[in-house]
Amino acid sequence: MAANGHSDLEKQRLLLHDHEEKHFTSSEVVRDIIIGVSDGLTVPFALAAGLSGADVTSSIILIAGVAEVAAGAISMGLGGYLAAKSEADHYYRELKREQEEVIRVPDIEAAEIAEILAQYGVEPHEYEPVVNALRRNPQAWVDFMMKFELGLEKPDPMRALQSAGTIALSYVLGGMVPLMPYMAIPIADKAVLASVGITLAALLVFGFVKGHFTGDRPFRSALQTALIGAIASAAAYSIAKLFRT
Repeated sequence: MAANGHSDLEKQRLLLHDHEEKHFTSSEVVRDIIIGVSDGLTVPFALAAGLSGADVTSSIILIAGVAEVAAGAISMGLGGYLAAKSEADHYYRELKREQEEVIRVPDIEAAEIAEILAQYGVEPHEYEPVVNALRRNPQAWVDFMMKFELGLEKPDPMRALQSAGTIALSYVLGGMVPLMPYMAIPIADKAVLASVGITLAALLVFGFVKGHFTGDRPFRSALQTALIGAIASAAAYSIAKLFRT
């Protein structure tokens, strides 16, 4: 019976090697792109609309907009770098603590393994061999505790730099969209109308794509994203007009 069970497990492992599951594994990159593009589309858009409401020329709006995009990309990129760096530092602090605990209090750590497995419905006679196997392999033991007790995955060592670059570049790409009309149209009142049309269209497309990747309803996400951008720009334009008068 045991031999048959062992044979079945070996067959299942072979099937697992032949079976390829397709999962989306770039959620962190997508999150960075969403952060960068959403802010890049909205903030320079609101700035340009506000300056247009103050009757500033297209050239000044363009200069101010480009300066804001540059500053915003640096600021957002640095924020992404620090956030990813903090996550990595937190992981390695917890890793060191777990490595010390499996040596200093192994019985308590073993009891925690048993408790974790019991939460999944594993009976004592079933999880005892697993606990004993992990105790014989300290590295696997620590890896198990990091993942199942603390819910932490080992960070990519390049994650902080990649996050900074992705967010900054996404911000620049998004930020240049509302500024393009001011490059071609010298009259600010006309340029702002073109900027509104182009940016709202970009926000709709971006919101739709974002909804597709995040699991939200794409059409609702598109409308919400465009609405946020429209409210921000309308508020900036109205405030500028109010103080102008």
